[in-house]
Amino acid sequence: MTKGTDLEAFRVECAQFISAAKDSGEACPSYGAILPPAYYQAAMRWQRYCYDSDWAGIHWPSSYGGMGLSKRHNIIWHEECAKAEIAPYLNLQGLVLAGEAILRCGTLEQKEKFLRPTLMNEILWCQLFSEPGAGSDLAGLQSSAIIDGDYFVLNGQKVWSSNAQFAQFGILMARTNFKASKHKGISFFLLDMELPGIDVRPLKQMTGDHEFCEVFFDDVLMPRNALLGELHGGWSVAMAVLEDERSGAGSADVISLSRRLQSMTNNAKGTDSLTRQSLTSLLSRGRSLQSLLEERGSDPMMAPIAKLLNTEIGYDEAQIESRIRGPLSMLDGDATDRLLYSPGMRIAGGSSEIQKNIIGERILGLPREPQIGTSPEA
Repeated sequence: MTKGTDLEAFRVECAQFISAAKDSGEACPSYGAILPPAYYQAAMRWQRYCYDSDWAGIHWPSSYGGMGLSKRHNIIWHEECAKAEIAPYLNLQGLVLAGEAILRCGTLEQKEKFLRPTLMNEILWCQLFSEPGAGSDLAGLQSSAIIDGDYFVLNGQKVWSSNAQFAQFGILMARTNFKASKHKGISFFLLDMELPGIDVRPLKQMTGDHEFCEVFFDDVLMPRNALLGELHGGWSVAMAVLEDERSGAGSADVISLSRRLQSMTNNAKGTDSLTRQSLTSLLSRGRSLQSLLEERGSDPMMAPIAKLLNTEIGYDEAQIESRIRGPLSMLDGDATDRLLYSPGMRIAGGSSEIQKNIIGERILGLPREPQIGTSPEA
């Protein structure tokens, strides 16, 4: 196999590699953006298998273990993984959020230290952004990292950090200047999760799983070289990271959505008229989202609309599936897990309320929502 630059030839090679890996049991089933603890070992093995087979980091530079191809090649990889229902990477937090941030803003030392080990699965990353008082209002975070000689002294708390119980490093936002405006006093760090003073506590979800954690920092000494980008300039680094998170893999999302819509169509057979009506409405919304994704692709202005529609469709899909199953939906199983999991997706990755604000203010040009203690123009 050549794995050259020709896109169609690359697609064929992708499909062949993924098919062979799936047949041999090396590939890990798809699980979305958040790595469930139950898939941890399989996902780690799959990431290392891809690296050892020279199929990791499609568009990352070859000098850091990647394939050195284009972002279009990376989209094809995601598409073929979606078709085969295989995970395209170990986790979003490492291979998209941390990796892309380091590629964009990292020093040569940081790139050499982190990129290849991330591709090799030697480093699993978590995301340390949200706080109990600053989830959707990320700029309101209060965790502090104060300079003291050669170190930053880190104190505070983070929450909803997926995989933090397994991670070796985390991407962290902390306030380094309390006198500046809330967007301008934040810095971005690459935090060693083994440093003294870090306490990781898994949170039990309704599903019984522990995907998320709360993380406490008590006088944690971070070396100065943990800073990524400019001091007090972490907001711009984070916004690029969140754009990566919301943009996703473009047409790979269309493939996954199409599969879900077909499943909804199949579920309509033999149901009562009220359920069929609900499914028809849901299918119409799903087709609308599919058309938007196909037409607009990875347009960043599309991201909040796609996030909102996908979240709400997923929630309603789980409700209807539960109605169809009737009493069986109270028993353990995938359908029950989806029902219990779906409300959380209205919060994860930016709540539905925040997505509506973004759509209204930035896309439709509506007046900004008034903030407490400020005028609407502030």
